[in-house]
Amino acid sequence: MNVLVVLIPISLILGGLGLAAFLWAVKSDQFDDAQGNAARILLDDE
Repeated sequence: MNVLVVLIPISLILGGLGLAAFLWAVKSDQFDDAQGNAARILLDDE
């Protein structure tokens, strides 16, 4: 039972950090150019 006292706050902190990283990525327009990334795969860089 003492393990849960440690693991629950750690999981909440890690979940909060993941949420903060996702919100930062959305706010800084990391997912803005979906069509450009899809077309870039098809182009040759020769």
